[in-house]
Amino acid sequence: MSKKIKVLLVDDHEMVRMGLATFLSTEPDIEVVGEANNGKEGVELAIQLEPDVILMDLVMEGMDGIEATRLIKEHFQQTQHDSKIIVLTSFLDDDKVLPVIEAGAFSYLLKTTRAQDISSAIRKAYQGEPIIEGQVAGMMMNQMRRSKPKHDALTSRELEVLILIGQGKSNKEIAEDLFIGIKTVKTHVSNILAKLEIEDRTQAAIYVYQQKLLS
Repeated sequence: MSKKIKVLLVDDHEMVRMGLATFLSTEPDIEVVGEANNGKEGVELAIQLEPDVILMDLVMEGMDGIEATRLIKEHFQQTQHDSKIIVLTSFLDDDKVLPVIEAGAFSYLLKTTRAQDISSAIRKAYQGEPIIEGQVAGMMMNQMRRSKPKHDALTSRELEVLILIGQGKSNKEIAEDLFIGIKTVKTHVSNILAKLEIEDRTQAAIYVYQQKLLS
């Protein structure tokens, strides 16, 4: 008989745990080895039981799913074991999605996900294949776009010009330093201001210092 996938349920709603446990018990290749009703208990059971997959709620009394995920992943970094954590939550809040992924969550599902899809996600996580639901993936992409520094949109030449602006150099000095014409410098400066969504060279210089580009 092939090895069953050991699953730990971490959720502060007993009915949710009961429903998951009842459904997963019908899956021939999945075994629920433990249940925790809060993050702290979830960490303790994860360390004790070393499950293959953990279904983790996000919002719980005391320790939430983000902190529990972080602690579990930190513990298993020092061992040969690696529990894959699947977040199973009702929340799509901006302040929860990326933090729990950054903490080490492997997949992110909503509680509206069909039971069959949850068991499929467990199998895929066990095999090393993450699942991020469409809504969540879209939000993550939007968050990452917003979090990227604006100067990432600059070309390498525009970035050089921006840094020289931060050093207090005039268009003429920039042209001499980069061996380009003043008209070209003015075009670069215009593009830089537009891409950074700022109005003048002073704001550009302030941006350079705020982003620590001179270092």
